[in-house]
Amino acid sequence: MQNIAAEGLTHFPEYISMENQTAVTEFILLGLSSEPQIQIFLFLVFLVIYLITLVGNIVIMVLIRADFHLHTPMYFFLFHLSFVDICYSSVTVPNMLMNFLADHKTISVNGCIAQMFFFFLLAGTEVFILSAMAYDRYAAICDPLHYVDAINKEIWVQLVSGAWITGFFYALINTVFALELHFCGPNQINHFCCELPPLLQLSCTDILTNQMVLLTSVVILGSSSFLFTLISYIHIISTILRIRSAEGRRKAFSTCSSHLIVVGLLYLTAFFQYTKPSSVSSVLLDEMFSVQYSILTPMLNPIIYSLKNKEMKTAQGCSLFVIREHRLVGN
Repeated sequence: MQNIAAEGLTHFPEYISMENQTAVTEFILLGLSSEPQIQIFLFLVFLVIYLITLVGNIVIMVLIRADFHLHTPMYFFLFHLSFVDICYSSVTVPNMLMNFLADHKTISVNGCIAQMFFFFLLAGTEVFILSAMAYDRYAAICDPLHYVDAINKEIWVQLVSGAWITGFFYALINTVFALELHFCGPNQINHFCCELPPLLQLSCTDILTNQMVLLTSVVILGSSSFLFTLISYIHIISTILRIRSAEGRRKAFSTCSSHLIVVGLLYLTAFFQYTKPSSVSSVLLDEMFSVQYSILTPMLNPIIYSLKNKEMKTAQGCSLFVIREHRLVGN
């Protein structure tokens, strides 16, 4: 995505008359490279990334379902985060892989708008699921005596439902205004998927309203989620530092370190993307950040949780033991 915070309100294309203009029915996604040899290499790289994303997140979902020890709020949120990551990656990567091999890298206008809607939906949902996970860690570490009451099963469902509803309205409001756009000139999107900022550059109609809606929704969504997560972790770290034993501090920090890494990757990328000076903005830089938060993050999440989480390692070990025993019995 482009630097909305720095450029979104200063880029006002002239209104172009649509008389005697042919309406655009499809877009051409220029992708990450136009070199055939590089495209083959990128196809293989992103195919591997996508397969790791699918397998890693599906394994986490299966382990959480199968192991009753993981039927806790933290893993309930992690289960839904893995589901969102599978969907999030699937919105862009399969189409990207096809375009690497295709001569004509086209997508219909309706298909582009649909991809943009699901991109917004899943991005917004992921951000608020991460906030719910921060609240869970806050309640577990800062107020353990009331943890069961603060995070009961009804609250789990409400928090996840709220994340999906928030993501839906975030996507809906931006998509509704995008549907009012008309495209009658250039149809080449200098990106690997249909995100709204590069799409706005191709519009023949005034985009001020779209820019205002996008900037406002991003600021409200991002700042509210970030501040909630930040305040939660300020309290968490403060509580951990007051624990007298080094072992106690280590155990307390280990329960939230995985989530902290995931949140850090997401917010650091988004923060630099939306606040970097316009002088350092470029198509390459924008695509690098888009790849990070839409493709690499869904792949890294299961790896981080598997490597940093003792309960997940135990569940994996138990599952492998059960599979091995079944095979021995079968033989």
